[in-house]
Amino acid sequence: MISVQQIQSTMERYVELVDAGDIEGIVALYAQDATVEDPVGQVPLQGLEAIAGFYRQGLGAMKVSATRTGPVRVTSNGCGAMPFRVDMEWGGQPCSLHVIDVMEFNADGKIRSMKAYWGESNIGPRSA
Repeated sequence: MISVQQIQSTMERYVELVDAGDIEGIVALYAQDATVEDPVGQVPLQGLEAIAGFYRQGLGAMKVSATRTGPVRVTSNGCGAMPFRVDMEWGGQPCSLHVIDVMEFNADGKIRSMKAYWGESNIGPRSA
């Protein structure tokens, strides 16, 4: 079983990689058969090729910065959740997206699933 510290470290690293725009680094955190549902309610993407395409279309198409806005919370069964903020341009205006990511990890420490909880009500003027 993956440790609490490994989950915290990987989730913190995920935000650092989003902030750096490092798509290959982000994809390397995922298991081969991982799923991504971003935002929750969308059809889940499965597999590294689909996940890489998702990050290239979103993160790769614009300049963003990402900041954790609270601690990583970890369960005893290989799951974690964290709040963070993504600052970007949306419709030509500077804005912030407030999101909570929930991730499940496999025994090898790779992300098995990621679900991003956010909606239009979580997008607003850029935060200070």
